[in-house]
Amino acid sequence: MPKSKKPLVVVTRKLPERVEARMRELFDTRLNDDDRPMSQAQLAEAMRSADVLVPTVTDRIDGAVLKEAGSRLKLIANFGNGVDNIDVAAAVARGITVTNTPGVLTEDTADMTMALILAVPRRLTEGANTLTGGGEWSGWSPTWMLGHRIWGKQLGIVGMGRIGQAVARRAGAFGLQIHYHNRRPVAAAIAKDLKATYWESLDQMLSRVDIVSVNCPHTPATFHLLSARRLKLLHKEAYVVNTARGEVIDEAALIRMVAAGELAGAGLDVFEHEPAVNPRLARLARDGKVVLLPHMGSATVEGRIDMGEKVIVNIRTFMDGHKPPDRVLPSML
Repeated sequence: MPKSKKPLVVVTRKLPERVEARMRELFDTRLNDDDRPMSQAQLAEAMRSADVLVPTVTDRIDGAVLKEAGSRLKLIANFGNGVDNIDVAAAVARGITVTNTPGVLTEDTADMTMALILAVPRRLTEGANTLTGGGEWSGWSPTWMLGHRIWGKQLGIVGMGRIGQAVARRAGAFGLQIHYHNRRPVAAAIAKDLKATYWESLDQMLSRVDIVSVNCPHTPATFHLLSARRLKLLHKEAYVVNTARGEVIDEAALIRMVAAGELAGAGLDVFEHEPAVNPRLARLARDGKVVLLPHMGSATVEGRIDMGEKVIVNIRTFMDGHKPPDRVLPSML
């Protein structure tokens, strides 16, 4: 491509105005003003003409779509931390570089995780709905709306990367005892600072904790990591919180166990078949047994702008002939 020619960048969803304005300045940018998710056919069409595709978690970039990519497409700059929506191995095999936006959503997602850790045992949404749902509140009572204390409870973090560590810092301040399972232990200094106990065996950790926080990425290795068998290792007063990816938990098994009283409840910001939400989960939410949020863990103005700036840096670096800072390789997944 001639140096003077701006690359054609196709963006699949509406981004913050500040990010879109900067993209228009730097690139020949095709935006999605109405913010409707692209169909697979529309994605394929975009990939036939673009130099750079900027997809999001709502776009499934699988092998079939990648076969439609034109010879110009050399970079998929994902607007997101996870890349489970992209067949990275198939992209790399076709000579297409894949990047993501790591690190900028850590604190926002950890905040939401902590909010759910508080909301579920303390029945916060049930309490709020009492005042806004059309019912009548008769006043304070010593035995009404009783939840459970989290101070002194055992928190098990599944995935001790940036977000898991940020959750641990917050949870420690609330008096939770920190346990974690990861592919490998974190550095000794980090574990000491977080007062975190490492469990090589996920099964053993689950059998000892009161709250589980899922903070690992979705990869083939973590699909249904919290399977029906593993969920049964939790005691019936335990809670499950997930702000990572819905596919990490066997959602059907979780629903059955909460409905049967085999688990105390769950706080979910993500779902196995997004954007569809299982109707049984919605019923459990109405019954006050689970708290459901619409995948808003990273939804801050600051976070979205930071994501956009990372996307721009990756595109500019790549187009200048250098290795982009946030390149993703199959071996990293």
